[in-house]
Amino acid sequence: MPVGPGLRPDHCLRPRGALRGAALTFVFAGVLATAAVTGALPRQAPEAAKPAGVAPARETVDRGALNRVAAEAMADGKSGKQAAEEFVSRSGDRWGAVYGPAEYEEFEQALDGSYTGVGLSARKAGEGRVEISRVHPGGPAARAGLRPGDRLVTLDGRPVGGLPVSEVVSLLRGAGVPGSAVALGVERGRSAWTETLRRARLAGEDVTVRRLDDGTVLIKVVAFTKGTGERVRKAVRRAPAGAGILLDLRGNAGGLVSEAAVAASAFLDGGLVATYDVDGEQRAVYAQNGGDTARPVVALIDGGTMSAAELLTGALKDRGRAVTVGSRTFGKGAVQMPSTLPDGSVAELTVGHYRTPAGHGVDGRGITPDLAVGERAEERARTVLSGLGGGS
Repeated sequence: MPVGPGLRPDHCLRPRGALRGAALTFVFAGVLATAAVTGALPRQAPEAAKPAGVAPARETVDRGALNRVAAEAMADGKSGKQAAEEFVSRSGDRWGAVYGPAEYEEFEQALDGSYTGVGLSARKAGEGRVEISRVHPGGPAARAGLRPGDRLVTLDGRPVGGLPVSEVVSLLRGAGVPGSAVALGVERGRSAWTETLRRARLAGEDVTVRRLDDGTVLIKVVAFTKGTGERVRKAVRRAPAGAGILLDLRGNAGGLVSEAAVAASAFLDGGLVATYDVDGEQRAVYAQNGGDTARPVVALIDGGTMSAAELLTGALKDRGRAVTVGSRTFGKGAVQMPSTLPDGSVAELTVGHYRTPAGHGVDGRGITPDLAVGERAEERARTVLSGLGGGS
């Protein structure tokens, strides 16, 4: 994930701009602090990570009452957003969340698969050490010559060794303003220096494709942002005849459900992807026609596979199109509706849940893989794929 805005809670299957009216959203847990990806039709919003196995959320928030609470707070000279947050927290809607206008605008921008940052990813590398794990090609960090393995010591003079990665993300992102500067204290071997970088709008790299030594085509999808589904379809179409597909959805924080449906269309010839309800009204999401229904597919999943990624997983599993390998997915399947409050803030409130083609609920349960594997999951997945005729 890019350390910049990276991925945020996913908003799904909602036409861009529909928020001003009434759009729906699936919420999922944004486990990496302020990371997020937005979406269309149902939308998702950030919340604290919840363990699988809890009961699905119920829609208990009276949207009219919420607006009145926010308006009354503003009339008293108080924060409408803060009053709304307190109201939602007491409502019993465990996926409910309230965002300021600037926060929500970031979600809208993330829908296009872009983020503001310096173009690097970071990770903890032992006690008191933060290390660059990846550098975005062509980004500010790459142009400055920073490399994976370089250590981040300070940001704007503040030591970062004792900070959680989520806070390092926040400091690197700053206010999310392109052109703003951040000074990185960097170490490489025995060398140490300060590099001042200017933040920029960068395109995310949410789909990567590579050919493995046994002929398998590995498609890694880290989020379902705009265009992701078509990139998956192209990767499948371009795969050599007879090559199996290893679809890696581990750590996929979700995104646009519309894009997940397009990705499902790479492997399905039309038909049901998921059903969902909105205030009791039943609706459905369908795949496009013309997908590859013969090529062997194994999907890698884990506890970081969330929301729209779970929707895709459920469709491929229930329809017998993929063998799933790994560990149980996160379990985020709540449908939410965003409401604009009097101060311009946006509240995301649960109104229903989605289900897999076989009718299985996902929220609070997750999806159990066909083959449960802890360590060496990719190796086991490749073995399964070979057994299906997809590898040498």
